[in-house]
Amino acid sequence: MRKTFLICLAALSAVGANAQQKTATAKIDRYALVTRHNVVNKTMDTLASLTVGNGRFAFTVDATGLQTFPVYYQKGVPLGTQSQWGWDSFKNTDNYKFEESLKTYHINGRDITYAVQNNSTERSKGATNWFRENVHRLQLGNVGFVILKKNGQEASASDIKDIRQELDLWTGGIKSHFTIEGEPVDVLTYGNGTADAIGAQVTSPLVKEGRLKVRVKFPYPTNQFADFGTNYKSADMHTSSIVTNTAGKGSIEHQLQGAHYWVNLGWTGTAKLAKAGEHEFTLTPGKTADAFSFSCVFEQTAKKMLAVPTFTEDKTSSVATWKNFWMSGGAVDLSGSTDPRANELERRIVLSQYLTRVQSAGDYPPQETGLVYNSWYGKPHLEMHWWHSMHFALWGRPELLTPSLNWYEKIKGQGYGIAKRQGFEGIRWPKMTDPDGNESPSSVGAFLIWQEPHFIYMAELEYRAHPTQETLNKYKELVFGTANFMASYAYYDKEKGRYILGPGLIPSQEVHKAESTINPPYELTYWHWALGIAQQWKERLKQPRIKHWDEVVDKLSPLPQKDGVYLEAESAPDSYTNPKDITDHPSTVAAYGMMPYTKMMDTATMHRTYDLIQRVWNWPETWGWDFPMLAMTAARLNQPEKAIDALFMKVHTNTYLPNGHNYQDGRLTIYLPGNGGLLGAVAMMCAGWDGNKIENPGFPKNGKWKVRWEGLEMMP
Repeated sequence: MRKTFLICLAALSAVGANAQQKTATAKIDRYALVTRHNVVNKTMDTLASLTVGNGRFAFTVDATGLQTFPVYYQKGVPLGTQSQWGWDSFKNTDNYKFEESLKTYHINGRDITYAVQNNSTERSKGATNWFRENVHRLQLGNVGFVILKKNGQEASASDIKDIRQELDLWTGGIKSHFTIEGEPVDVLTYGNGTADAIGAQVTSPLVKEGRLKVRVKFPYPTNQFADFGTNYKSADMHTSSIVTNTAGKGSIEHQLQGAHYWVNLGWTGTAKLAKAGEHEFTLTPGKTADAFSFSCVFEQTAKKMLAVPTFTEDKTSSVATWKNFWMSGGAVDLSGSTDPRANELERRIVLSQYLTRVQSAGDYPPQETGLVYNSWYGKPHLEMHWWHSMHFALWGRPELLTPSLNWYEKIKGQGYGIAKRQGFEGIRWPKMTDPDGNESPSSVGAFLIWQEPHFIYMAELEYRAHPTQETLNKYKELVFGTANFMASYAYYDKEKGRYILGPGLIPSQEVHKAESTINPPYELTYWHWALGIAQQWKERLKQPRIKHWDEVVDKLSPLPQKDGVYLEAESAPDSYTNPKDITDHPSTVAAYGMMPYTKMMDTATMHRTYDLIQRVWNWPETWGWDFPMLAMTAARLNQPEKAIDALFMKVHTNTYLPNGHNYQDGRLTIYLPGNGGLLGAVAMMCAGWDGNKIENPGFPKNGKWKVRWEGLEMMP
């Protein structure tokens, strides 16, 4: 993190160096910046759920401050309880083998196997489905209120009135107020800063009247693409019971086919923990006071069963964690701007920092819906890791990137295995994977390659943050293993005298066919840049350059173009004219946006390509990170007005909900790569990139933008 605070860039020194201060300015009032974007809910809005957590564990609540109405919220932003360790697997009763999902393709003169959604036989189809669905991330349990009306009936969501709920971003606490039949209920909720725990305090006459209880309920995994934590069927497929029940403490054990964990409760005053139904337990406060507090810890092992923090300890931990977060790293203050979009952009920036800290700062790459609910069975997609986490380094918080980057060391054996099986050298990182790095069959994912250079990119960011021999030694095997795969993957066409990427390739724009696609521009540029960075690592370590890597870089196919614009791939000469080819990610522009300038790039051609894509693209069929990607490219093309316009393009996949989440559609109501991408784009729009000498290069110089920032780092 810089020791000086900047309004803008004035001069750049060597690559990777910090920007120098041009104009002295007062420090940003971070408390004012953050808290002016506290989230306030006044209705039972199912798309405005709020989350507390610490990057490894998250707990999402409704307007009551707990998970009282999970079924009501399941089609919005669900009320999830998820952790990085919470995984389950159904029994493999048919004894499927992963090899049964493999399919052989004849590519570049040899046979190569890919783990696809193989439907050639019922047996292979069954194997494919089993390995896609297992392991799956768990919804660990619902912790909510049971609220009784005067007639003894349980209150429904429509009975909750006079709602006023606020997420205090500075402390990570949620303050919820509502009434039931005119009776007030006030709730404080905090996520522990380090433990997989939440603490809550409720104050209401209903407590003393015996009309308010806490309920813990265990859903069963859905075995589906998504899991909202509301499947209360299949009760006979799992077990749950109270195993400890003493004064002030209790423990509930939950066991499934492939998972076993405990929910430990601690409370103040008198209360009774009891079983209330199938996989349902209630904690009933004594009728001695209007206030009641408790803490709930989710534990993977039994040895800490009674180590439950108090509500006060949860609160103290949360307050300290969030103050430390907001006072460290970067900040961007747009107050004083007269462009009507400035306040909304600042809101998205602040809330995206909160959400990615809660959802994406764990020991593994996150899934695209974070720790709220499952998408793709809860599995992370490694081509999204860059979008989820790269921004941590640019925002001066590399320590939040490091844990998930370290995970690649754990799974390198799987990467070596995939490459060896396919006849390549080095490490081929999987696309759709699990905590142990096991490949999941996918007819698209098996052919993606743009996740490969991500590791080199993020390791380079780590080196820039910590330019030491220790950093080089820590990541060198994985950097060089990745580069070895990339160099061996490139196929040398003797007739054309150049290296080709593909076929057996689906680019980041996933509409192209694996069997025929070659040379998409973004992947070509990424290969060119990342192999060059790997050679720099060789030189930093006083090791000789690898001749073959240089040969691939020197003879890599040029970026394909036609009629003065870059094509989506060399194999797609009719790009931008066929409607099916102008959908999904417009990732041709990523060749100069996500990527720095290389000698492969002609900026005039990219200008024309960018403008054409803006005119013809099927924007409703895009994804949340496409808009930050466009902004990055526009900034590098010295088109700051277009960069801002890209961030505010009126497309439903570019929607940001009241809670700050990037919304996609009814299937993906939250999409964290959009939030991470926004932060990456804004960092480079402020601090610039290697070689840039323009102040705040991504913001228009029309007098409508007042941009103050501090603690940001340049993008490569």
